[in-house]
Amino acid sequence: MAQQSKQSQTQERATYLTLIGIFLGIFAAFSKREDDKRRPINFSGLDVAMLGLATFRAGRLAAYDRVTEPLRAPVTDTKPDEYGAGENVVAQAEGSGFRKAAGELVSCPTCVGTWAGAAMVYGLRIAPQPTRLFIAFMSATGLAELIDNASEAMSWTGKAQRKASAPE
Repeated sequence: MAQQSKQSQTQERATYLTLIGIFLGIFAAFSKREDDKRRPINFSGLDVAMLGLATFRAGRLAAYDRVTEPLRAPVTDTKPDEYGAGENVVAQAEGSGFRKAAGELVSCPTCVGTWAGAAMVYGLRIAPQPTRLFIAFMSATGLAELIDNASEAMSWTGKAQRKASAPE
């Protein structure tokens, strides 16, 4: 049993290293391509803000939303969130080795968001118009999600405070 665990841990680490290598390899190839073209890379503050919101939304979409459960299914076990909000799910990595490492990637909104953010930056250079359109609607839904989360948090806080201050 300990040997199997050690082997699984080794395979997970190899998968992590492979994923890091793929990410950095794509980055290096893209950087070389851009360097060869000698085009200036200029991102405005608005571009960065929209990329941030779009990356936030893409990461949460991939990691939590029910609609993307079929994409997570091979490597995660997905359950509805415990609070019953109905829109989000909790995905936990399943299995061992490659399956667990890949499951951890797709169930982590920051992790999968990093890949999505990189893809959007690359897209801005390769196919700027459709990528800007994608970033626009993803950043709009990301902002809407943040506003929704903030209003829900304020609502829960208000309800809790009213309940705590109510006479018994």
